[in-house]
Amino acid sequence: MPHLTTYIGLADHSERTLAESFRTVAQGHARVADVFHTCHLLAGWADDNRRALAPVIARYGEADVDEPARLHVAGLVEARKGEIGLVRDLQDLHVLAILVQTTWTVIAQGAQGLRDHELLQVATSSNAQTSRQLTWLTTRMKVAAPQALLVAP
Repeated sequence: MPHLTTYIGLADHSERTLAESFRTVAQGHARVADVFHTCHLLAGWADDNRRALAPVIARYGEADVDEPARLHVAGLVEARKGEIGLVRDLQDLHVLAILVQTTWTVIAQGAQGLRDHELLQVATSSNAQTSRQLTWLTTRMKVAAPQALLVAP
């Protein structure tokens, strides 16, 4: 199961990166109340997913992976300014959340192969939370895009 530990590590690290990135965007766009509060809420969901994964890590271990950290450093070290910055930050969060979601999808398939019901439950519920994060990100980008793209700064 050496590749399962790679994906467990990827899930753990990418959820942490996603939580940190949501908080970065929340702080950087604190003047936008819904973004501030919702990003903090969604960061908490990523934290919850990591906590749910902890017993699985204790059982299987996790391989060290750097892909999510690389995305974090390249995209969300700090929030951008203005309306267009918000759209771009939301888009970066969306890309990271897609990585998280596909990671949970792969883990769920492995859990089914192993007949590991606990791991399958963690992957399924975490994937559902990530889907909700993605839905909000998509909706919020749609709301912000016209203002950002069509109105002069």
